[in-house]
Order: sequence, then C-alpha cells, then structure tokens
Amino acid sequence: MFETLSPATMIMIASAVLAVLAIIYPMLVGGGESEKRKNVVTGRSSVRVEDSQRRKNLSTSLKQLDQQASKKITLEGKILQAGLTWTRSQFYMFSGACAFVGWLSVLFISLSLPYSLLGLLIGGVGLPNWYLSNRKKKRLKIFIESFPPALDIIIRGVRAGLPLGECLKIIANESPEPLRSEFKQINEAQQMGMTIAQATQRMAERTPCAESHFFSIALGIQQQSGGNISETLANLSRVLRERKKMKMKIKAMSTEATASAAIIACMPPGVALMVYLSNPDYISLLWTTSTGQITLLISGTWMLMGILSMRKMINFEV
Repeated sequence: MFETLSPATMIMIASAVLAVLAIIYPMLVGGGESEKRKNVVTGRSSVRVEDSQRRKNLSTSLKQLDQQASKKITLEGKILQAGLTWTRSQFYMFSGACAFVGWLSVLFISLSLPYSLLGLLIGGVGLPNWYLSNRKKKRLKIFIESFPPALDIIIRGVRAGLPLGECLKIIANESPEPLRSEFKQINEAQQMGMTIAQATQRMAERTPCAESHFFSIALGIQQQSGGNISETLANLSRVLRERKKMKMKIKAMSTEATASAAIIACMPPGVALMVYLSNPDYISLLWTTSTGQITLLISGTWMLMGILSMRKMINFEV
C-alpha cells in the first residue's frame, strides 16, 4: 500500500501525524504537570496576597500608633503613666502644697519677696511635673526589664497548648509591678468585651515605651491576619533582648563622657563653695550687691544651658 504512494504524499501524511501527536500528547501526558504548575502559581499568588495583606495591616497599625503619639497627653494621662490613682483635683492640691512650701522656704532663706515668688513658681509648677516625670521614668524602667521574661512565659504557654488569655492571666498573677497591674487591666478589659488588640493598645498608652507598642502591634496584626502567635512573640522577645544589649553597650561606651560632664558641671559650684569657706566676704558680693546678683543670674543661666547641652550630647535613643 505504502509502495504505491508517492514520496510527497508520504511526507504530507507524516507531517499530519506529527501535528496530531503534538496536539494530543500534552493533553495526555502533561495534564498533571500543568495542574501542578497551576497549583504552584496559585499558591504563590495566595502567599503574595497574604503577605500584602499583612504589610497593609502593619502599615495601618503604625499609622494609628503615630496618630496616638502625636496627640497631646492630658493631665490624667500623665498621672496614669506615673502609676498614680490621683484625680485632677488631688493633683492640684498637691501642687498647691508644694507651691506653699517652696514660697515659705525661699522667703525664710532670702527674706525677699521677689525670690519667694520664684520659689512659689518652682514649687507649684516645676516640682509636681518633675515628680510625675520621675515616677514615670522609674516605672517604665521596671516595666522594660520585666517585659521580655513575661513574653517568654506567654510563648511557652502558647506552645504548650494554653490559650493566649490564660497566659495573660498567668502574667497578671505572678509578675511584679507594674507588669502585674497592666496585665490585670488587659484581662478586665477583655471581660468587658474589648478585643485583645484594643486592650493592649490601651496598655501602650499607659506605658509609652517601644516594648509595649511592639507588643500591641504584634497582637493586633495577628488578630487581623492570623499566623503563628508564638513565633511572632518569640521574634519580638529576641528583638527586645537585642535592643537591651545595644542600650547597655551604648551606656558603657558613653560612661566616660557622662563622668566628664558631671565633673565639669560640679566645678563652678564647688569652687564657689571653697572660696566661700576660705573668704566669705570676697564672694558674698555676688548676692549682696545688684551687680553681683545680675552676674550670678547670667552665669547661672549660661551654666544651665551648658549642662542641658552636655546632657543632650550624651543621651542616645535606641
């Protein structure tokens, strides 16, 4: 049969058979591979969508955090950050008592009414705000030191199968202050219907430090987009510990500059005290004459500016 066909016809038949095989072979053999490639591409696209959603949630949380940080802190907020339970009227009563003590003390020492008004201003405005700031600083220092071990407790509890709420209750019962009271307020807020993201966001407002903000953002993103909370908190704990190491390293490197600044700041009053002890009449002209008082005021102002400049130079934010 094939012997009767011409070479041109045989070439045409072979070309047609090859064309048919080229069309049918991928459908018979490559269908599974095509499906696999399709699934891989679909999986990758879903991962990209999930990553994009997480980045979007992170960006939204950071914007909300920036908006909260830009808001002016009220007096009640400052009192909460200091860990006090005062009301506004109680703070004003404390300020009035400090103002009276400052006015009476300066008036008794200087026997001058203008100087006593300065003592009134310092006691009524400066001393209460300094007290709140100092209490806030000490409270945040204790909170930052005890926060990474608390995160480790939460991580071990979640990996052991405990719910996140139970791990927070463990922190609220066994951690030292102020961590105990802060996590108690988180549990109470959850019992009243708040989400854990909202409760931790309020904790970040009461404890304005990077650790509490990171914790609030991590739980907020986990609640919105899901994910492994133990892995997220483990990464956060590692970052906080490395951040603490960096702080300690910077503190050690700036110790020499701090000591030098302290010596320079103490030299003028120290020299003045030694001159007063050796020759009181010589240095008493600074506060017994008007020219000396003006000189003393200008010198004290420049000294204060120098101390603040040195303090700014040796303080590093991490």
